Amino acid sequence: MPNARTPKIPSYRLHKPTGLAVVRLNGRDFYLGKHSTPESRSEYERLIAEWLSNHRQLPGGARKVDIEGASLTINELFLAYWRFAERYYRKNGRMTDECYGIKAAMRPLKRLYGRQRAPDFGPLALKTVRQAMIDSGHSRVYINDNVNRIKRMLSWGVAEELVPPSVHHGLQAVRGLKRGRSAARETEPVKPVPAEYVDAVRPFVSRQVWAMIELQQITGMRSGEVVIMRACDIDTVGDVWLYRPPIHKTEHHDHERVIELGPRSQATIQPFLKRGLGAYLFSPAEAVAEHRAR
Repeated sequence: MPNARTPKIPSYRLHKPTGLAVVRLNGRDFYLGKHSTPESRSEYERLIAEWLSNHRQLPGGARKVDIEGASLTINELFLAYWRFAERYYRKNGRMTDECYGIKAAMRPLKRLYGRQRAPDFGPLALKTVRQAMIDSGHSRVYINDNVNRIKRMLSWGVAEELVPPSVHHGLQAVRGLKRGRSAARETEPVKPVPAEYVDAVRPFVSRQVWAMIELQQITGMRSGEVVIMRACDIDTVGDVWLYRPPIHKTEHHDHERVIELGPRSQATIQPFLKRGLGAYLFSPAEAVAEHRAR
């Protein structure tokens, strides 16, 4: 009889979504660290040697080796998470502000625990990072937001099987800072600009800019919503018109944004409805042309 063909040794591969090296043994993926680094190749050789010496079977405690044996560090986890965040937190082809928030949140984490194994990161470590934020003078709300970003990164790591579920479960015990019960700096609530300050700018702006200011005062819509107004996005049937911005802050939650335009709002935008249905109501070029004509 012909000799049975010797099975191939599983290869050292790149896991494209995370940028990590990976090898599959007996149907399980073992993450080895950042791809193409000497450390990840050494880890690959160690696992293959153990696998071969155990007759091409996973060694005892395989589940622990699967997740924890690769010694994925916090820095490597962040690198993988950042590649995900760059694709996920996008709107209209551009990264959202959340990406910059993630980078800010990770700075003290990487400085204090960047070289530590991700499976070893627990509640006390997270509280140490939070204390570093407090010592840096950041506000309580800002700190809570950044701590939640760190938790989301570790939660993502659990979903990708890069860190064990126990890490995420442990971090849930770290509650947000409460007003008056921490050393974190408190901030005053943001209040509306006094009406007299707004009225004072009217002589210095174009009629287009003033119309946008008035609309925001009347309706409370966001700046980004008023600058993209088009006639085709406004339902003019009925006494109250309905404006549905094609782009808005909560669209990724499948929420519909409807802004009601009463008589005052209608009178404000009426002079600008003469443009094409698909054209923006408030044209910078038109404002500049009128300014030059004056």
